Amino acid sequence: MDHDGWDLRESGPPGADHTVLLLAGALCTVAFFEDLMAEPKLTEASVHLVAATLPGFGNSQPPDDLSVESYASLAGRLAADIGCEAVLGHSLGANVAIEMAAAGKFSGPLVLLSPSFSRKDESEFPRALDHLGRVLGHLPYAAMFKVIGPAMKSSLPANRRDELVAELKKNDPRFVRRQTRRYLEYLDRYGSLVPRLCDSGVTARVVFGEHDDVRLADEERRELDECPRTTVITISGTGHFTMNQEPRRVAELILEVIPAVPGR
Repeated sequence: MDHDGWDLRESGPPGADHTVLLLAGALCTVAFFEDLMAEPKLTEASVHLVAATLPGFGNSQPPDDLSVESYASLAGRLAADIGCEAVLGHSLGANVAIEMAAAGKFSGPLVLLSPSFSRKDESEFPRALDHLGRVLGHLPYAAMFKVIGPAMKSSLPANRRDELVAELKKNDPRFVRRQTRRYLEYLDRYGSLVPRLCDSGVTARVVFGEHDDVRLADEERRELDECPRTTVITISGTGHFTMNQEPRRVAELILEVIPAVPGR
């Protein structure tokens, strides 16, 4: 499905009671949500899932403005168009979801898989690539895509690893270099995104894998624990791709937040 430049994939019964938007992370496409969308807990429920590749990733058309604020505005319009009641975001998609709430583009509940609340929380790899890219241009990113298969060996389910690595390799290293720069500038602009999430007033599940390479500083964890509508969750035995490694647990989180939809 294509909608106003978005690459989308849908599942769920016609006339479902709820619609949930799934925002893919950096480098990822809608294919990374297939395990979650096939989870029986969701297929048996009256939930319409709409998975979205952030424009520019995979082989999709990038927007003119690559800032996270711009992505949040685009995603907010998409959520309104499809009648979305909750949003799940993974990695960069989770950061876009936070900005949607903070900027008033969306007020429903969120499930945030591996968001980075500050530059120091982010994985060292994109930070290092951005540093090298300032001198070598897109070449470090092109080299990264050549070795990404072995690097993802322990992060993705064996039965889908080759398929998902092929999705990652669809990305244009020149675009990824530009987008990574804008993303890190966004983190620097706010210092910490914890106040932006807490002040938005939305209900949120903030989820990390036990072995996630995205971190959460102790002070940020304390601040999130003090947010009355925010819950921090760790999924044991998983890394950065919790929706592929433990789709059943992630499906449960989606079903948990749906009752938090205003008016229900």
